[in-house]
Amino acid sequence: MDILSVQDALHGHPIPATQHYGFLLVPGFSLIGFSSALEPLRMANLASDNRLFQWSTISLDGAPAQASNGIAIQPDYAMDGAPTFDTLFVCGSNPIPPRIEPRYLNWLRQLARQKTVLGGICTGSYWLARAGLLNGYRCTLHWEDTERLLTDFPDIIVSKHIYEIDRDRYTCSGGIAPVDLMVALISLRTGSNEIAAKVSELMVCERIRSTQDSQRIPLRQQLGTSQPKLTEVVTLMENNLEEPLTKEELAQFIQVSVRQLERLFQEHLRCTPNTYYLELRLRRARQLLLSSNQSIIDVAAACGFVSVTHFTHRYRAYFSTTPGRERRIGQPPNARSAVGRPPVRIS
Repeated sequence: MDILSVQDALHGHPIPATQHYGFLLVPGFSLIGFSSALEPLRMANLASDNRLFQWSTISLDGAPAQASNGIAIQPDYAMDGAPTFDTLFVCGSNPIPPRIEPRYLNWLRQLARQKTVLGGICTGSYWLARAGLLNGYRCTLHWEDTERLLTDFPDIIVSKHIYEIDRDRYTCSGGIAPVDLMVALISLRTGSNEIAAKVSELMVCERIRSTQDSQRIPLRQQLGTSQPKLTEVVTLMENNLEEPLTKEELAQFIQVSVRQLERLFQEHLRCTPNTYYLELRLRRARQLLLSSNQSIIDVAAACGFVSVTHFTHRYRAYFSTTPGRERRIGQPPNARSAVGRPPVRIS
């Protein structure tokens, strides 16, 4: 989205001299996503020799918020005592919890009524959707959680882009994608690309991606255009996890022999078709275990395993743990004992 489009998104409202961004740190938030959003703002102030942005961190009750990697951050405010923000970002957790504390949702709805611009980082879009604040908006979130969002909110428009700016909703996927979103917002704030370009240089970013860039690198880009049969068969596998196709069926669909199919996988992916297919199903199962509240038997069925026993055996062989244990240790940090690290204040 270009600068004019972003300005239209704000309905022509005047931009304050210093924009105040809030970051809501939910339990298990992504630290890399939060940092990738915060640092471009600091760099913009540095590059412009002006206080274009200020920022504050918020937690539910003012207690330290623990990231998914165990690091705890002491927030500036509790939700009840937080000041007014120009924009509030929800720094989503990894994984998304089965249940979200209603106080988060009520506060987000209150901000929306106050016309605060709202955003989601990593899985933050899920919090906004759960609060009913993405209806009629285009959004994105981390690709691993797209299916969870669409399953729970089938009417929401979800893209695979690294970020989306739709009127007063700013959303982006995880990892370092917030850098790209913030650079776009810095361009809006300054009315030109000059400061944004300096921010990119300071952060040693070779290329800032646009909202049209997709999150995942498709297999066809990894292999080039010389292996259309291989990318076609992998797409078939990805679209048929619940009822896996046989090697013979896969070969028939792409009009090659089984022997040719096996040769393609060995030459380019260093494995057999069956091994690759099994890995796809197991990784999908792990994603469901960590990001949904489906029972283990339902997860097994959704990923094409005929029994929980067979599923557990395969899962243990691949991940060196059982599905049940994976789910228990995959709970967000607030559901586990504290790791004892002192909180860090970000300001």
